[in-house]
Amino acid sequence: EHLTVNQRVLGSSPRGGAKNLTEMSGFFVYNWWMRMYCVYILYSEVLDRFYTGFTSNFDVRMEFHQNPEASKFTAKAKDWVLFDTIECESKALALSVEKHIKSMKSKAYIKNLKKYPEMKEKLKLQYK
Repeated sequence: EHLTVNQRVLGSSPRGGAKNLTEMSGFFVYNWWMRMYCVYILYSEVLDRFYTGFTSNFDVRMEFHQNPEASKFTAKAKDWVLFDTIECESKALALSVEKHIKSMKSKAYIKNLKKYPEMKEKLKLQYK
């Protein structure tokens, strides 16, 4: 069963998100009135790098990263895997958390976010 949606998927790309979402399948139902956001962290073993972003639809956003335009950062590798996520109640919170993680510029910090879940909760409280 496919649903048609005439909305852009919010994400952290400079142009406001991923490509237009035209079809969705499977178990995920996009409800604009129940929109949740998440900050996600991808890891590439080839590059030994992390990529941090935010979205309101992780499945669509991950597809975007798996098939990026040549000029996008994630086009540098094809082995991106989900390392961690942080669920956020609002777009503002997700943007603040994403910005904070990027500003740390630290692999150790990102690894500690996963190792110590209480760090994620404190981070969300800090920007709530």
